[in-house]
Amino acid sequence: MKTFNPFDAASFRTALRAFMDREAIGPAGATLLVAVSGGADSVALAHLLHASGIPIQIAHCNFRLRGEESGRDETFVRNFAAQLNVPFHVRHFDTNEYASAGKLSIQEAARELRYAWLEELRVQTGLDAVATAHHMQDSVETLWMNLSKGTGISGLHGILPKQGALVRPLLFATREDIAGYMMAEQLAFVEDSSNASDKYTRNYFRHHVLPPLREAYPDVVRQTGASIQRFREAEMLYQQAVEGYRKKLVEKKGEEYFIPVLKLKQVRPLATIAYELLKPFGCNTHLAAQAVDLLEAGPGKFVTTATHRIVRDRKWLIVTPLQEALSAHFLIEAGQREVLLPGFRITLREEKYDGRPIPADADVAYLNASELSFPLMIRKWKTGDYCYPLGLNKKKKLSRLFIDQKLSLPEKEKVWVLESDKRIVWVMGMRLDHRFRVTEHTEQILVLKMETTR
Repeated sequence: MKTFNPFDAASFRTALRAFMDREAIGPAGATLLVAVSGGADSVALAHLLHASGIPIQIAHCNFRLRGEESGRDETFVRNFAAQLNVPFHVRHFDTNEYASAGKLSIQEAARELRYAWLEELRVQTGLDAVATAHHMQDSVETLWMNLSKGTGISGLHGILPKQGALVRPLLFATREDIAGYMMAEQLAFVEDSSNASDKYTRNYFRHHVLPPLREAYPDVVRQTGASIQRFREAEMLYQQAVEGYRKKLVEKKGEEYFIPVLKLKQVRPLATIAYELLKPFGCNTHLAAQAVDLLEAGPGKFVTTATHRIVRDRKWLIVTPLQEALSAHFLIEAGQREVLLPGFRITLREEKYDGRPIPADADVAYLNASELSFPLMIRKWKTGDYCYPLGLNKKKKLSRLFIDQKLSLPEKEKVWVLESDKRIVWVMGMRLDHRFRVTEHTEQILVLKMETTR
């Protein structure tokens, strides 16, 4: 990895262009929106891009957190943009109020405000990408922070050079390289007093973790930066393997995902592959380990994440999204022709019965209208519900009916019932109640049809 000592500004610009070409950052003719705080790193980035012939515009966030110092920084960046003769954009934020409203730390609030505005501005101005001044040491600090709190392989790639419309052209350079460029080009900058504080985790690593490592390994930043590049390439191979397992093991049916238990039990390394397959469904390493335990559990056991439930079925792990709170019931008044429910709708019609055989269709109910009392009610089934299944004329709990039908837990949770005067008329999509069947004496029938809406 090249060093710039004694410093050669022209070679530094060449290295920038080579890095941007390699990482597909800023193709020919692209204009970058550069986030400039006024500090050395962002000033160097804007100057370096401009001097390399890359069109830029400058954006500055005034978070109004440091009194006169915040105003000083804005004035400096405004003047710097004027010196480069490039467009300047600024936004003032009430960061404290935003943090309080969202129950965020000041650092988190500033980050959210910054990136949201930069992307909004990029879209408004029609620019190609937002460029920030993260450099090699920032990426190395991120790696060490991730390692310290625990990480998977994705935490080893540090800060990525490109994420959507966000680019970091300076990741090839160390802090010392940037300082050398600033001196060579005689560039002024302003210092953020909060950089000296250790209350932020990154600053603690910057001030107290990396310096002792430098004493033992003077080139630790460059060497770790080189390792990060190798980690990124290893991650690419790793993700290719994970996608291969995902294609073999995860089958999507509607909103649910099915993973065969026997096949998953045979993969190695099981814990890692299970984690990667389940991570998109809100699983961390702890929950993924619990999901692996389901492989030896009985049917009906489950693990719940923030977004999904992972259920052990007889042959499958079934991943189903958590249902949002649904209305307790839906009423159908006499003469009503349609009712909308989550995921489906019911259409209704009345007709005179002509004695012809009733078609067999699980999604259509043909009911003896004289036995019904309006309003009818549609609701989710609950424990203790029972009916008299058509053809049986014998009381049976729905829970037992579901066992006979071999329904999984997610399938049971989706069952709705139609009720008349507190009596179940139809286990919808499954079974009619014998008491409401059409007979040879029936004169009027009510026909209800279920239709999926998503």
